[in-house]
Amino acid sequence: MKLMKVFMLFAFGLSSSLVAQQCYDEVAVTDNTDRFVVNIDGTVSDTRTGLMWQRCNYGQVYNRETNSCDGVTQRLNWQASLKGALNDTTAGYNDWQVPSIKELASIVDHRCTDPSIDSDIFLATQSQNYWSNTSGIRNMSAAWVYQFASGLNSLHAKTSNVYLRLVRYEK
Repeated sequence: MKLMKVFMLFAFGLSSSLVAQQCYDEVAVTDNTDRFVVNIDGTVSDTRTGLMWQRCNYGQVYNRETNSCDGVTQRLNWQASLKGALNDTTAGYNDWQVPSIKELASIVDHRCTDPSIDSDIFLATQSQNYWSNTSGIRNMSAAWVYQFASGLNSLHAKTSNVYLRLVRYEK
């Protein structure tokens, strides 16, 4: 039994160390990554789209002293994500929303995998699915998500528990 625990700890440690973001400079850059302005309040301004993003995942709080995200990333169903956005007051703003699939696509960085995002700007991003507010056309019980392991999108049942990063229109 002890040997099994040691093996599982070793395997977990090995698998954790193997999963790290990979970025490839050879891939053509389609977006200017200098367009993101990191604000001291835990938000990111996108000068190209006029959007403001939260640096941390939903459920976390930006820690300015450590430049990291504190707290636990929450996974929510689609309806809870919409309600969570309505009640969120990160950085003193009360107009956060779940991003559309096009808005979410604007922060995907296809040069990188695990996660497919600029992880220096968007902290603590999971290599998992993130909600959009865009419902499926033929299947209204599903909504579009982006999976940040490889930057691909797909439809997911709205009852699924998925990660969330909120956005707002900067004024």
